[in-house]
Amino acid sequence: MQERLQKLLSQAGMASRRQAETMITAGRVAVNGATVTELGTKADPDQDMIVVDGRPLIVSSTKRYILLYKPSGYMTTLKDPEGRPLVIDLLKGIGERVYPVGRLDYNSEGLLLLTSDGNWANRLAHPRYEIDKEYHVRVQGVVSPAQIARLAAGVTLEDGRTAPASVALLKESEHNSWISVTIHEGRYRQVRRMCEAVGLSVVRLRRNRYGFLNLAGLNPGEFRELTSEEAKRLAEDPRATAPLPRQPRQEAKATHHVANPSHLPGGRDAMKPGRSSTKTSESRKPGRFVIKPSEPRNPGHSASKPSEPRNLGHSVTKPSEPRKPGDQHIRRKG
Repeated sequence: MQERLQKLLSQAGMASRRQAETMITAGRVAVNGATVTELGTKADPDQDMIVVDGRPLIVSSTKRYILLYKPSGYMTTLKDPEGRPLVIDLLKGIGERVYPVGRLDYNSEGLLLLTSDGNWANRLAHPRYEIDKEYHVRVQGVVSPAQIARLAAGVTLEDGRTAPASVALLKESEHNSWISVTIHEGRYRQVRRMCEAVGLSVVRLRRNRYGFLNLAGLNPGEFRELTSEEAKRLAEDPRATAPLPRQPRQEAKATHHVANPSHLPGGRDAMKPGRSSTKTSESRKPGRFVIKPSEPRNPGHSASKPSEPRNLGHSVTKPSEPRKPGDQHIRRKG
């Protein structure tokens, strides 16, 4: 089936559609030996010979969908002029060309998706789907209720006002505090800039959740392939946040592990992925942000009134009359 050249280049993981358009207009793409410079030109990868920079374009029918725990100190671009480490360097054993869906900046860590499916990536990146992305952020000092309320309501940045966010205090101390910030936008360094706008200095930032996907079972530098059900659901129902039922345990597909993440920028912290300590009180509940105090644990039973005196099959009778002296040892013979 014929498709536009820029779409085929994107599906092959060669470039984004916008980058592919630039490659076409620059005369870097040829179809059946003829250089193509006109946007909108179509070709059939099963019948036509498509060449990019002198190399045949291979559009693989097998699509890869990868979830990586990106460590701090890695670039999410495919090339870096400064020679810094790239996230694709962590994907040992992946033969197809994959590229990141969105990005995490150099000093941030956490959940990053990579794929060879251009349509899938473009769908997830489209702003209208508003996929929730949850970040755990460690900031210096104590966070005030007013600062959390401002983050939740949206703050004004140089590229416009941010949408309302879900913000919660996870853990606090005199020196550092952890907050959870959930957004659905994808602006450059958005969470860091939001925190800076309300006077918070970010020490560490980790993306813990993307839609219904999380980092469970992975350490920094490890990755796994999404199941077909996960990839399909993420594209068809991108706003879903409830995780899929657990599948039977299989052999881990993580092929790379950063042996000592403490040597990476950001270091190792007592906070582990997927664990948080909620600490709040009535006084730390500004009206427009999400802080839910933990409720008393009640495993499976509803609250009830104090139970009535137990009556094991007998009717309740009045207390017997006091026995008369001398009657205590008299037994009636049957």
